[in-house]
Amino acid sequence: MTQLVSLEWLYNHLNDPQLIIVDCRFQLGQPTAGKEAYLRDHIPGAFYLDLDQDLSAPPSVHGGRHPLPDPHMFAAKAGAIGIGDNVTVVAYDDQGGAMAGRLWWLLHYFGHHRAKVLNGSYTLWKKQGLPITAERPTAQPRTFHPQINHRWLASMEEVKAKLNDSHTVIIDSREGARYRGEQEPIDPVAGHIPGAKHYFFKETQLADGRFKSGEALAEHFAGISKEQEVIVYCGSGVTATPNVIALMEAGYQQVKLYAGSWSEWISYQDNPVATGDE
Repeated sequence: MTQLVSLEWLYNHLNDPQLIIVDCRFQLGQPTAGKEAYLRDHIPGAFYLDLDQDLSAPPSVHGGRHPLPDPHMFAAKAGAIGIGDNVTVVAYDDQGGAMAGRLWWLLHYFGHHRAKVLNGSYTLWKKQGLPITAERPTAQPRTFHPQINHRWLASMEEVKAKLNDSHTVIIDSREGARYRGEQEPIDPVAGHIPGAKHYFFKETQLADGRFKSGEALAEHFAGISKEQEVIVYCGSGVTATPNVIALMEAGYQQVKLYAGSWSEWISYQDNPVATGDE
């Protein structure tokens, strides 16, 4: 089952009362930019959820830079904009599906299986002349019951236990220079989890921000057997989510997100660190 909806599909369903659209635009280092962009214009009917305020818990010693939110706090925020158990949710952003993917992943992790990501950026939506508005929608609150589905998440302990497991492949989704440890602009330690394969998340997408076809994605990940479990990480569990989507679109069945990702991994001083290519 695809995790994506096309621009055309969303346009044709804008007035569906069982559809909730969520604008997830966010810029790292400019925490108010996404909300400001939303207030200027957005897809009609879209609500806004913020990566830091709504889709993450405050950071602490462990858990990474964007720890998972408390289930009941997340459910309350989701319910407040009308996300109930039986609605379809479509998330979008302008960041290669990373922020929208975070909401998509959280919804699935918390037991909501009708979440999708818009296959294309908000910029592409505007370029195609599709409708936009500055009007903020009126919410009709619903009750969202969180039921954690553990198959979506890999813990730090699980990743560490599977470092040398031939049945598991670990994927690093960051840019090549960060993977190799040549530079690290965000976290205090450079490098990657030993044994991790490098697949930069933006390589799953076309120049206009849409994901490549399922066939092209299967070719992209051809070095990974579909019999293997795949654990995906990035810096803080956000930009890894487009790779999770892409793997599922390519037909992989056993895909998990290491949500704490690199920023959590290095918070444990005894965790091993690798540099260079593998």
